[in-house]
Amino acid sequence: MEKIDFTKGSITKSFLMFFFPMLFANILQQVYSFADMIMIGKGLGDNSLAAVGNFTTFSFFLTGFIMGITNGFSVNISQACGEKDFSKLKEIIASSITISAVFAILFSAIGLLLLKPILQVMQTEDELLNDCLAYGYIIFSGLIITVAYNLLSSILRGVGDSKTPLLAIGVSSALNIILDLLLIFLFNSGVSGPAYATIISQVISVVICYFRLQRMNELKINKRDFIFSFRLGMDLLKNGLPMAFMNSITSVGCMFVQSCINSYGIVYTSAYSVCNKYLNFFMLPGITIGFTVSSFSGQNFGGKKFERIHSGTKIASIMAVFSALLLGSILFFCSGLLAKLMLSGQEAVEYASIFLKFLALFIVLLNLLFVFRSCVQGLGKPAMPMCSGIMEMIIRIPVVYFGLPLFGFAAAIYAEGLAWIGALALNVISYIYFLKNLKRVN
Repeated sequence: MEKIDFTKGSITKSFLMFFFPMLFANILQQVYSFADMIMIGKGLGDNSLAAVGNFTTFSFFLTGFIMGITNGFSVNISQACGEKDFSKLKEIIASSITISAVFAILFSAIGLLLLKPILQVMQTEDELLNDCLAYGYIIFSGLIITVAYNLLSSILRGVGDSKTPLLAIGVSSALNIILDLLLIFLFNSGVSGPAYATIISQVISVVICYFRLQRMNELKINKRDFIFSFRLGMDLLKNGLPMAFMNSITSVGCMFVQSCINSYGIVYTSAYSVCNKYLNFFMLPGITIGFTVSSFSGQNFGGKKFERIHSGTKIASIMAVFSALLLGSILFFCSGLLAKLMLSGQEAVEYASIFLKFLALFIVLLNLLFVFRSCVQGLGKPAMPMCSGIMEMIIRIPVVYFGLPLFGFAAAIYAEGLAWIGALALNVISYIYFLKNLKRVN
């Protein structure tokens, strides 16, 4: 499979060649996440659906941290790829594997130990708690598999390969759906079935990505590459930790929102869980554009081609606005139908419909946020994106806390929209400042 060199040739062509395979991969990843939710909702009921959604809010605090770490490493990888320094590239990959393994083991242990007390702090209903724990203990036990896939796909993205993750997700998605059907409807496994299905399917993704990397001769690593360099480790963490903290800080705000939502009862909890699933799905084009921008700006930063970064960001912004208009139309006019697809209770359906209508209006902000935040990250300036995550939390928490009594469930989406406005403004200013300085210095 061909790797894409972002430092030469048509920017639009390379963008689209990288974007579409990754978009399809992300869509497939969400398809099997949706398959989990639909089959849990229809096969096990709204309570089980709420339990899984409730757990997911907490789990992102840990998994989001590790995803941020691995995404940060991809910046170093793409910059080394742009420099065409393959010796350095192999050392970066080896150090990334070592650091990721340590974090995976540590966070798996933390998740298993803190799951129950955190769920209780989040005011999780007693009738949901057992399902949350049953699902969560399995997911955290297999966290090293999740980390392995995120790291390997980040490495592949960094060197310009977006097709292998598509293949990996395609195969694992099909397996996940088959396992869900068998475990939920045939073997009556309860919520533990979808959790096992998720872990098993991720193993397949890891195997496919691993064998692809093994076939890239310039990336074959040996024992010598695993000799740990403190300087290189610090350089990796300089990019990885701010992005990790950004995800975790954002998730703290989401956990607070979830706690406030939970205090209003299971109807709010189940509606919010479904809305988060739709949010995760409809922001896929924005996320994918962001990943593309990160790899693009990283490679061109390494190659010192700063004018290409500016041109690429313009193209990415146009793509972000276009996809927001298209998906926003679907969200606005089909909000009720989408809510009914997962939820059974009429009241929960009405609340979810309100959220989705407003999401249709705000999603352009989120897409542009992904573009500018990813570009700043690709420039090797991760502190500003981290600060934007703090800003999101600072805005989101009071809006939900004071807004729920006044506006009801709609306050949840008001909080998201305002948080995205604040974070977008900070990242646009940072992008303009850093790129201007780079052009002047070089």
